Amino acid sequence: MQENSFSICYKIYGQISELPSEQAELLGQAEAAAENAYAPYSEFQVGAALELDDGQIINANNQENIAYPSGLCAERIAMFYASAQHPGQLILRIAVNSQSAKTSMEQLLTPCGACRQVMAEYQLKQGRNIEIILAAGKGRIMVFESVEDILPFMFKADQLKKNQEL
Repeated sequence: MQENSFSICYKIYGQISELPSEQAELLGQAEAAAENAYAPYSEFQVGAALELDDGQIINANNQENIAYPSGLCAERIAMFYASAQHPGQLILRIAVNSQSAKTSMEQLLTPCGACRQVMAEYQLKQGRNIEIILAAGKGRIMVFESVEDILPFMFKADQLKKNQEL
């Protein structure tokens, strides 16, 4: 038997004013996007804003549907839109803001597994880390340098190719 461990590093800020300006601006746009989310069933609004390497900002929010699997998370909408409308542009960072009038937002919420895997795919595709900024309401903020910090055992295409060779 072999026992291994790993650790991740991330920064915690108490409020948006403590962030560097480019992160604060992006998070402010994610917060504004969350306010326009279509979330009539959960009343849980999520906004995402991502910054491309040419300086463009893409905003998105979650879109629910009464047939729950038919909705989509803000993070994936932003990334898919960026890829479709701005092919070849690198994603520098993504800010995600969660808010809810009926759910306590004392604890930060992280992206779902599907969103994490999509983020991983784009990070691997572009060969450059994507910074992740997470906030709940107007409270505590966490900043991660890479998708691997929130998805340490990413499923990667090269693993699939190796398995096909067996």
